[in-house]
Amino acid sequence: MQEWLNWPLSKSGKAQAFEGSNPSLSARFPFCGGFFIAYNKAMEDSIFTKIINGEIPSHKIYEDDKTYAFLDIHPIQEGHVLVVPKVQVEFIWDLEAEEYQALMNTVQKVGRRIREVTDAAYVGVEVIGVDVPHAHVHVVPFATTDELRKGSDMSQEPNHEALAKIAEKLRFEAE
Repeated sequence: MQEWLNWPLSKSGKAQAFEGSNPSLSARFPFCGGFFIAYNKAMEDSIFTKIINGEIPSHKIYEDDKTYAFLDIHPIQEGHVLVVPKVQVEFIWDLEAEEYQALMNTVQKVGRRIREVTDAAYVGVEVIGVDVPHAHVHVVPFATTDELRKGSDMSQEPNHEALAKIAEKLRFEAE
């Protein structure tokens, strides 16, 4: 569904109407008579999109053609990873089925990798979706529920040296 948000404006700068080029949208917006408007009101790139595009550095753990996984710079616990789809969609539930499956497959791979590499008793998964307008899943190693619920200390500067060492241990390649 995301691709229609980025269609170009006409030369006059006005929105373009497209007939039937996205059947799922036409079905969802029947009042448009099969037409829908693309305003090229492309979302501003989220911080995650900027990370994926290499505009902002990250401590990457894993990447494939549909997803990107990297360490949270304000971790709940050491080894806290964020997994994001490469397509910028605000809510995880709005991802197309294929992108959702790719995201969750990567979450599973990252969770298994965290379990292999750390001595954490558990690996938790959270979808919160209020802090960055880009779907993402938190994958967090923990030993007690208090550790998982503790929250991040956003007042501290990230320790990039420590994060780089953790990333090196957790990093793995696409199969």
